[in-house]
This record gives sequence, structure tokens and C-alpha cells, in this order.
Amino acid sequence: MKVLFCSSEVVPFAKTGGLADVAGALPVALEREGTQVKVALPKYRSVKDRGATEKMGKNVEVYLVENEKYFDRKELYGEGGADYPDNLERFSFFCKQLLDLLQKNKFKPDIIHCNDWQTALIPIYLQTTLSDNRFFQKTKTIFTIHNLAYQGLFGPEQFPLTGLNNELFNMQGLEFYGKVNLLKGGLLFSKFITTVSPTYAKEIQEPQFGCGLEGVLKERSNKLFGIINGLDYSVWNPSQDKHIFQKYDASSLSSKYKNKTGLQEELGLPKNSAIPLIGIITRLAEQKGIELVIGALNKMAKSKLQFVLLGTGDEKYHVALEKIKKKGYKNISIQIRFDNTLAHKIYAGSDMFLMPSYYEPCGLGQLISFKYGTIPIVRKTGGLADTVVDFDASKGSGNGFVFTDFTSEALFNTITRSIAVYSGKKALWSKLAGKVMQQDFSWNASAKEYIKLYRRALDEK
Repeated sequence: MKVLFCSSEVVPFAKTGGLADVAGALPVALEREGTQVKVALPKYRSVKDRGATEKMGKNVEVYLVENEKYFDRKELYGEGGADYPDNLERFSFFCKQLLDLLQKNKFKPDIIHCNDWQTALIPIYLQTTLSDNRFFQKTKTIFTIHNLAYQGLFGPEQFPLTGLNNELFNMQGLEFYGKVNLLKGGLLFSKFITTVSPTYAKEIQEPQFGCGLEGVLKERSNKLFGIINGLDYSVWNPSQDKHIFQKYDASSLSSKYKNKTGLQEELGLPKNSAIPLIGIITRLAEQKGIELVIGALNKMAKSKLQFVLLGTGDEKYHVALEKIKKKGYKNISIQIRFDNTLAHKIYAGSDMFLMPSYYEPCGLGQLISFKYGTIPIVRKTGGLADTVVDFDASKGSGNGFVFTDFTSEALFNTITRSIAVYSGKKALWSKLAGKVMQQDFSWNASAKEYIKLYRRALDEK
């Protein structure tokens, strides 16, 4: 089976978020399962700057679509908090050029796997302007939503830039409250739609999380599937992590505490291996439940715990957290920055990892924290609901601590519950930490699910 995996960002070439991690890991896992895979993305300035080779895995060839006018820029999608005004033109060019490139290179994919709005025009072109093109007659498209909130919305005057017939700019096509919606087009014209967890696949069919597209998704619900993201254990693995103070695994959990005291020392927290240390690494955005954290911080400051936050994002949260920082709480460390090395140290050095998201399509933080023996505290939503089961101390079942209400009180109560187990039942906590480390959320299982879906797409007329 031949698969072309298209994404606007791919590790190690270009990254702004989790999409790049998926696009860097899933094709390699597909290759391991015997699929012939090629990957495509724009040739950004960052690709040139890093001098990355055009191969991934053993033999995954990478197509880099080049155009200096469109892609030789400082960032991928915009600068200074504003999107580039010509993004529709840029990504229309990417989609058209890529389909031309396949024909020139005589690579005829069975499946083109598209990701998010930047690649949504590919299934549309295949079903419309290229519907009579014999080269693509048997090619099927899979479209993956990584976060439904990002839809590729543009003014109606820009629609001609797509090169599509004006008849497609209507309610049954790409029109969305008077605007062009590329993501909507991807949902309508792809053979199958996937998203990154089964629960999120259900949630986006309801008004609360459907972002205005719940009707389209409900209509196509028999073509919509949730496949949980995997984790790249070559990057996230405490037994071989070069960023942390002391390597460890499930059989040497005591070494985890060397990471804890190392982290405390680095961040100026009192060195104490017995006090529960809670970490959060996040984008400072409403989606991530940051207001719940801010609302609980004064209570945390008066509790027998330590708390470390690492992240950047919306200015209003920067301001609110800086105010708290100025209070000088001795048990709270707030780091408003991006720091990959510190992120690894927080996963390894914390006892609990906090993810109080309003919605979370999949979430990688909880999967990483499992591998590091750091117990997640999460709100029950999306991929968090699919991967974290509330711990029952009487039965020893579950793998984390879960709350439902989107309130600071519910968050703090769950933190208190986790601390009660941590401080009062040390042997049980150690057993829990050892158990979660041995869970397998590698990409291999996810790759097998995608291959099943590819085969199904090819079998259906």
C-alpha cells in the first residue's frame, strides 16, 4: 500500500504544535508496519536553516514544496499574534503543487492522508477539478482533525484563489456564515474523517465542542473515527533521556527522586523529596483550563505541596501569572517561557502532572507523564477521558486522578485527593507509578488502526 502523508508541519523539519509530532512519528510507524510512505510539507525557511535531510525513518521520502514568496518567512502561519493575510493563497498553492509533484514523480498513492485545514483542499481538488484525472482515479483520502477550533476561515473575496468553481461556495460546500471554511471542505470531500481520540470524535458532534461544524460531522458520523495518538518513546523515555538529572525505569523508581531534588534545586524550591510536587507544561490558553489553575494557586500556596508551571501563550494569562509570581510564594515556581530541557526535567521530577483542559482532542502530556511514573490529574474530556482512569485506592485500579466539573474547586479537591494517597499510602503510590510506566501508548498500535482504515477506504466504492 502506498500512502502520502500531508501536513503543514512535521518534526524534525518544522513545528508549532502537536500536529508536527504526530506527522513526524506516525509515518515512521506506518513504515515499520510495511506501508510505503512518503511525507509532504512546505519548504519553510526553518527547513533550510536546519539543513534537515529529506528522509525519515528507514526510507520515508520527504517532499518539500518550495516557493520562496510563500514559505521563506520567519514563522509558519503568522507573526506577532496575527496570521499571514495570504494564508489561503499559500496553502492553496501547496495543495495544487503537491498534486502536480506526485504526477511528475509518478508516485501514485492509494491513500492521501491529509491533516488539518492547511491540507483540506487536496480531497476537494481530487473530487472536483481533478475528478477526471486518470492518475488519481483509485486514490482515496483520509482527513484527520487535530483540533476542530482551527478551521482555516477566510473572507469570501478570497474564494477565487482556491481555483474552485464558485458553485462550491454555498452551505453545502465551503461557505460558513459568509466565510470560506477550508476545514469544512475537507470534512465534506474526504472518504473518511479521523480525529485523535474516540471521545473527542463524539464530543465534536455536539454544539459544545463542534465549533459550528457539529451538523456536518453528525451527518458524516458513519465516516468519522477516533484513533488515539501515540507517543514517540525514542524521545520520551526516562531510561534514555539525556535531559534529566538521573535516568531510571520502572525497576529503579527510587532514582526518580534524584530528578525531583535536582528540579527543586534548579527552580529555587526547598529541597524535599517527601513533599508532593505537581507539574504542568502547557500552552497558556483558555482551552487548557489555565483559569482553573490561576483560581486554585492561592490555595496551593497554603498547602503542603510544591507546584511548577512552564508555558507561554495568551498575554492575559502572562499578566495574571506574573502577579502571582510577585507574591513570592516559596512553594510555587512559575516559568513563562518555552524550554524543552526543563520540560523533560518537570516530567521526570514531578510526582503528579496537571491537565485541567476545557477540551483536549488527544493530549500528549498525560501519555508522557505515564512513561515517567508521574501520575496525571486531568479533567474528563476528549483523549484525557480515553486514557486516564480515576484511581480507586481500595481496589488499586485506575491510573490517575480525574475530575469532571470545570471549576477551580473541583481541580483543587482532586489535587487534595491525590496528595492523600501520595502522603498516606507510599507503597500504593509506588506501585501505581510502576504500573503506569509499563503502559504502552507507542505509535505501533495507532499505526495498525490507521492501516485498517486505509484498507477499508480502498475496499469501499
